[in-house]
Amino acid sequence: MATETQTGLSSHLRGVTVTTLACLSGIAAAVLSGVLVGTNPEAATNQLAVGILGAFVLVQFPVLRVVGVDVNGFGVKDYIYVVFMTFALWFISFAILLTSGVQL
Repeated sequence: MATETQTGLSSHLRGVTVTTLACLSGIAAAVLSGVLVGTNPEAATNQLAVGILGAFVLVQFPVLRVVGVDVNGFGVKDYIYVVFMTFALWFISFAILLTSGVQL
């Protein structure tokens, strides 16, 4: 294909891969936060949940490299996108877990 990058991933497949991993990481971080911190109202102020989110953001970049995405070609907007998408899905999922009172 003429649109393939050096790693063999087309720009569309690269975007889908980055978006999917960021979204799934955000949901996984929310579930792990719910398991470790809890889902009671006091858990909303626990800073460990934010630390878990940060760990999931940092782990994504080596995983993307293993999957075949050229992380060296990332610009500032790409990093901001990954952090924002992970945060947004974590925030929404963790808020749902906190307000529904699910026991994990």
